[in-house]
Amino acid sequence: MGRLDGKVIFITGAARGQGRAHAVRVAEEGGHVIAVDICADIASNRYPMATREDLAETAVLVEKHGGRAVTRVADVRDRAALAAAVEDGIAELGRLDGVVAQAGICPLGTTEPQAFVDAVAVDFGGVFNAVDVTLPHLTRGGSIVATGSLAALIPGTLDSAAKGSGGLGYSWAKRAVASLVHDLSVVLAPKGIRANAVHPTNVNTDLMHNDVMYKTFRPDLAAPTLEDVLPAFPAMTATGDPYIEPEDVADMVVFLLSDESKFVTGMQMRVDAGGYVKLRPQQPVF
Repeated sequence: MGRLDGKVIFITGAARGQGRAHAVRVAEEGGHVIAVDICADIASNRYPMATREDLAETAVLVEKHGGRAVTRVADVRDRAALAAAVEDGIAELGRLDGVVAQAGICPLGTTEPQAFVDAVAVDFGGVFNAVDVTLPHLTRGGSIVATGSLAALIPGTLDSAAKGSGGLGYSWAKRAVASLVHDLSVVLAPKGIRANAVHPTNVNTDLMHNDVMYKTFRPDLAAPTLEDVLPAFPAMTATGDPYIEPEDVADMVVFLLSDESKFVTGMQMRVDAGGYVKLRPQQPVF
């Protein structure tokens, strides 16, 4: 028996990267997924977003590992579209047991105000919308997992308009996700529903591997390559690793979705290779 045997999990941003890894791990553990993604670019976000083909490939991988997948193209900023996707998924799969609010963007390399608005709308608004449309369907034992960010928890990383309006919006949104999960867990606890956040360090996905992100790590170079930035990436870990894999985050997500974490709620689970304790050391106690 799998750790998620028969459970149905709603996952946003499921077409590639961390969202796809979560969907595959759910299937490996005996579960099924309702997988949504925008499958379109957002103008202020200067790297390409996932495609419909990517979302279809996620479904293929879920089914390859024994799960069932209901896929829908939906923008997490559109609450009605998300609600329709949830309703369609439940109609086909029969239930809803958990939520992974994963969809996110990091629109770096611009000072345009729209990048701030877009980052907040997707990275925080998308999480809030996912909670809003799924909460009526969750019962005791349900689990909500939201994706935060180590970078957002570290002052001076992206939280400055001088480094770009999109990065500032990303940091604000991810910190707001942490705050939302903290208080949401309190109001959900009497219902037996849990809420936790996962805060990864650098993850080996398209969000990290693009020209704009490379330039953020190596602003001294006009057109840095992966080879140029690899020595800089370990600044976000204590272990010396440049990044972790999406599957490393999925391991934590599956734990939080499973009954193994039935008494774990309101937590900020850092999957960060020690990045937080390295960059925010404990202050001395007098």
